[in-house]
Amino acid sequence: MKSDVKKNIPVGGQAVIDGVMMRSPNWYSVAIRKQSGEVDVKLFPIISIVKKYPIAKAPLIRGIVALIENLILGFKSLVYSVDKISIAEGREEVKISGFQMTISIIIALILAIGIFFVLPTYLGKFVYKFISNVFLYNLIEGLIRFAILLLYVIFVSLLKDIRTLFEYHGAEHKTLHAYEAGDELTYENANKYSTLHMRCGTALLMIVVFISILIFSILGEQTLIQRVIYRIVLIPLIIGISYEFIKLAGKFPESKILKIVSIPGLLFQKLTTRNPSEEQLEVAIVALEKVINREIKKEEPLIQDQDFLTPP
Repeated sequence: MKSDVKKNIPVGGQAVIDGVMMRSPNWYSVAIRKQSGEVDVKLFPIISIVKKYPIAKAPLIRGIVALIENLILGFKSLVYSVDKISIAEGREEVKISGFQMTISIIIALILAIGIFFVLPTYLGKFVYKFISNVFLYNLIEGLIRFAILLLYVIFVSLLKDIRTLFEYHGAEHKTLHAYEAGDELTYENANKYSTLHMRCGTALLMIVVFISILIFSILGEQTLIQRVIYRIVLIPLIIGISYEFIKLAGKFPESKILKIVSIPGLLFQKLTTRNPSEEQLEVAIVALEKVINREIKKEEPLIQDQDFLTPP
């Protein structure tokens, strides 16, 4: 398919178990490589609060909304892929209620805040008595935050299933590059592109680390309790600013300044992406074509899977 509608249909995606999820403004698809070798793909409508509440489109606010919606969408897609694999292997179908999904996401957020924000702040107190410069202190705390994130990614990358996930992550990026360049979506066209992408969520994590260093440095000296409270309270602002930067990077991909600032995030993606096989790239292409074809009305309306689509 020739990507001649790329300027009108922004797209993104995520790797899932043995497959890829791709999303457009109104739809998302999950494509899974079955044990038989066939690609199973299903399309779902996106239920976004942005359509009901225009305020959610405002700068800074839209970053928080996007994060929450992407977490929900990503979790649903992962559950769907695990469900498909379980059925194919003759195991029981995975069933997760809206309440269970909500609790799971809340627990994940609490753990992420505790590990990547509170823990580095606590560890940073041990160097506080040796450093009087507030910016340098926050820089060290930021480096501790980055080190924890780096060690986590290195650890999970050693797992076989995660390595496969990273290969599908690379397939997702290559396919998006081909689409955004206007190329026909084929293996040959997609495979020539990089596995790194400026709008990746991994890059967002790196931007969050650097933005947090700058914002926390402005606050001046605080007690340990104050530092912990500020770090938790200011997370939405930090994510909002980081999201706006990612939006700019996507809007002006040729900007030299944005390219330079994006380098750390792109380098970090070398840990979270791998070169995909032809079969994995095919899955990503199928997923992307599914949502694009639906957006331009090339497919018939779907019978919605309400149980899967109901927000938690």
